[in-house]
Amino acid sequence: MKKLEEFPSIETERLILSQLKEEDVPMIKVYLQEKIFSDLTSNIPYPYMLEHAEFWVKISKEAFESNTGYTFAVRNKEKQIIGAIGLHDRDDDKAELGYWIGKPFWNKGYITEAANALIDFGFRELEINKIYATYFLHNPASGRIMEKAGMKEEALLKQHLKKDDEYFDVMMYSVFKNK
Repeated sequence: MKKLEEFPSIETERLILSQLKEEDVPMIKVYLQEKIFSDLTSNIPYPYMLEHAEFWVKISKEAFESNTGYTFAVRNKEKQIIGAIGLHDRDDDKAELGYWIGKPFWNKGYITEAANALIDFGFRELEINKIYATYFLHNPASGRIMEKAGMKEEALLKQHLKKDDEYFDVMMYSVFKNK
């Protein structure tokens, strides 16, 4: 992944994607304390505490500094955080896409809009060749976001993720720089 000196800001029609900030922590906790986020993702714990949000903002900053990832706050035009999206380096010029959005903003196309912008950013600015994402089979809405962002189904990964002592199959989608 190409190293950028400054954390970028990306503007779309309805959104601003920018670096997470300490002042985002209280809203991150508010959004992610709902159990549904833990049920639908591999790395959001339940109950979600303030310390989790603080730690996540800190490691997101460290990932940028060490050139292993870009985690963007998804903000509305009033600059309020409504979710997050990121690309994380997995070597060999590929990166994993991950995202979440606060429940009040579900089904409005915000994450699809953000994913399209981030995929474009990954190919153009970071010179990534492959971007992929996975989702739990019980979260097909996440797969629809991937499809709308131009990703194609690549593989069913059997018992690929372990959460709360249970193994889960996940579907992997991907998109390539030279489609």
